[in-house]
Amino acid sequence: MADAADSVRVFNHYSRPIGEGWEFPSDAYDALGSLSRMVGMLDQALRQTMRPVVHTHEAGRLRIDGGGDPDWKLAQLVAARDDALAAASALTDAVQRMHNATSPMGAQLDDEETAR
Repeated sequence: MADAADSVRVFNHYSRPIGEGWEFPSDAYDALGSLSRMVGMLDQALRQTMRPVVHTHEAGRLRIDGGGDPDWKLAQLVAARDDALAAASALTDAVQRMHNATSPMGAQLDDEETAR
């Protein structure tokens, strides 16, 4: 999972200044395509992240620091997951709309007819 976070950090660093490889609408289009693909996978990742907790709970081995109620904590986790799934779905839709909006965009290059 650290690789995903590191990749986003590298992208954030790379995309700050305008420069070679990051100056045209097509560059944004390519990046948004990758981001759209990535956020589209959040739903599955969030669901699968629950598996170890649910497995431990179903086996009767889930313990909560300070003697807390495992059922209550799992219910809180499920509610938070449901909120995260809704947010991930909204994010996926919004990033896809961004990707679609950049699709027809280009740039006129120094008196050339070719757009990029």
